[in-house]
Amino acid sequence: MKSLLFIFLGGGTGSVLRYLLTAAICRQGTTLFPWGTFMVNMLGCILIGIFYTLTSRIHFSNEIRLLITIGLCGGFTTFSTFSNESLQLLKAGLYPMFSAYVIGSVILGIAGVMLGIWISE
Repeated sequence: MKSLLFIFLGGGTGSVLRYLLTAAICRQGTTLFPWGTFMVNMLGCILIGIFYTLTSRIHFSNEIRLLITIGLCGGFTTFSTFSNESLQLLKAGLYPMFSAYVIGSVILGIAGVMLGIWISE
């Protein structure tokens, strides 16, 4: 039960941070490309790589590890929004933008986790 509380607290914090960062990015200008979600997800990938490596190496408690990785990073990043925005680009016939968003998100997301691990090793 204690673990669930830590995940809950991290998830709520991550969700609020996602909203604030996405809103700040979107205020910079309007574009059809979903930069807010893209940037949040890329940053989240880097952070989970860093946090997962550091919490393993420094031997944080399991609760803190859950709070940071599953809670904070899980609440911060968003696959459902990514999927919805991808579908909207597809429905609008913006095929090159759709392809760039989907392929870029997956490849750069994996690279971001690798970068986070590399940074923290």
